[in-house]
Amino acid sequence: MNVRIMASADVDPTAVIGDGTSVWHLAQVRDGAQIGQGCVIGRGAYIGSGVQMGDHCKVQNYALVYEPAVLEPGVFVGPAAVLTNDTYPRAVNPDGSLKSAHDWEAVGVTLREGASVGARAVCVAPVTVGRWATVAAGSVVTRDVPDFALVAGVPARRIRWVGRAGVPLQEAGEGRWQCPTTGELYDETDGVLTMRAVQDEELDA
Repeated sequence: MNVRIMASADVDPTAVIGDGTSVWHLAQVRDGAQIGQGCVIGRGAYIGSGVQMGDHCKVQNYALVYEPAVLEPGVFVGPAAVLTNDTYPRAVNPDGSLKSAHDWEAVGVTLREGASVGARAVCVAPVTVGRWATVAAGSVVTRDVPDFALVAGVPARRIRWVGRAGVPLQEAGEGRWQCPTTGELYDETDGVLTMRAVQDEELDA
């Protein structure tokens, strides 16, 4: 199997690492994590216990992906981004005793196919970032992000639509949007964007 794991990385023996994946220096992959094929886990990144990661994902340097996060295929997590897992974080219980793993219920972040989370952004669980959506660098996501949305700010709000190439879409009239890079067309209905199928466009021609 063609897997590259740097000597300084800490990969639990129960983690499953897909063919063609690279785990770089000082990264940690915890027990039960499932990493797909062709992924890149950057220097100092953290992948929590049981995290599910699809094929061809990139988790950049010092990003923190806490369990039970789910990353679908083609997801990008930028440098020092954080996917949290505790809605009401505390170090201690009301009686002053140190909290253990049994004293709270972990909740996860879900990143759908092709989604991107920019550098130093924070996704506060439980939230879902939609297919091919983009979270701008430094943003704080506190609610679900629609497919193809570009969100920015604290808290993050939608400011544009983006296509699969990650480039902001241009208006094409009558609720249509077009990617200036690929030419793909998208339809907007009641605040929801969907990509126009190739066969539909051929029928319109």
